[in-house]
Amino acid sequence: MTGTANRPVTSSTVESMTRHRSIRKYTDESVPEEVVEAILRSAQAAPTSSHKQAFSVVRVLDPVKRRGLAAVADDQEWVEECPLFLVWCADLHRIRVAVARLDAPMVHENVEEFLVATIDTTLAAATAFAAAESLGLGGVFIGGMRNDPARVTEILGLPPLVYPVFGMCLGYPADDPWLKPRLPLAVVYHRDRYDDSGYPAALDEYDAITHTYYVEREGENRVTTWSHEMARKFAISQRPHMRAYLESQGFVFD
Repeated sequence: MTGTANRPVTSSTVESMTRHRSIRKYTDESVPEEVVEAILRSAQAAPTSSHKQAFSVVRVLDPVKRRGLAAVADDQEWVEECPLFLVWCADLHRIRVAVARLDAPMVHENVEEFLVATIDTTLAAATAFAAAESLGLGGVFIGGMRNDPARVTEILGLPPLVYPVFGMCLGYPADDPWLKPRLPLAVVYHRDRYDDSGYPAALDEYDAITHTYYVEREGENRVTTWSHEMARKFAISQRPHMRAYLESQGFVFD
């Protein structure tokens, strides 16, 4: 058996990823084009189902379009202000074009192909984000693109079988926010079978940690916990318009 005693247990990449924070304030420094391309080439190297590569990225430079997208995202000013704004889109349109060139049929009207495109997009974006942080940038994902995906589709001219999964702000940080505590590894890491027997005690402990975090980070004695935040977020249906929008874009869930 090959020994593992000398194998590394950490690296600069691991340390960078575990220090991740959402950055919403940036310096005035632009992101060089070669850095943008390095980030996107990293995204292209991410795992992809059956080599489908079912994602596209739209870089938005036009300030009018930025303003429109910020409005969709509840006026998050960093959408307008960040040096680099990318919209990550699940994309089956390009495959349709490729298949049509061969005059071959394309069966995509199922949940699986929608999931494949969404997962491909997410893996690519996560890889891009890690690459960006390794190059000294910071940023934040913008799920608010799904507040009005039809408007985003109009602004960006997205064809059928393409939908915006989320946006991404990137730039050189002008802020040093707190590191938000994550769930204990013991409640997300299972061995051989799913085991939730330790959840009550672990969540009590985590709620105490997040209570302290919110009070001290907010500086306004904000009394809440992770469990209370989840209860608030799951009290109502989120973005119920998504199914009708996706079907209008040609994603059929049969």
